[in-house]
Amino acid sequence: MRKRSVTIDGHRTSISLEDAFWAELSEISRARGLSLNALVAEIDHARSAGAVPPNLSSALRLHVLDELKKRTISRV
Repeated sequence: MRKRSVTIDGHRTSISLEDAFWAELSEISRARGLSLNALVAEIDHARSAGAVPPNLSSALRLHVLDELKKRTISRV
């Protein structure tokens, strides 16, 4: 478990996630041409709109899971 500080809409917050999730989030952000902060902010905005779980750490994990599922389906 690793805690990192990110900036969302100009506010710093700390998020604890397993290293594997941080690695995948970094990969997703790089593939999309975004900074990690920008990707986390995008997921946070969706979470705030009620589209994903209310807990940011859970929303980040589910985002990674969804992206990995999309990759797997596209390979089939």
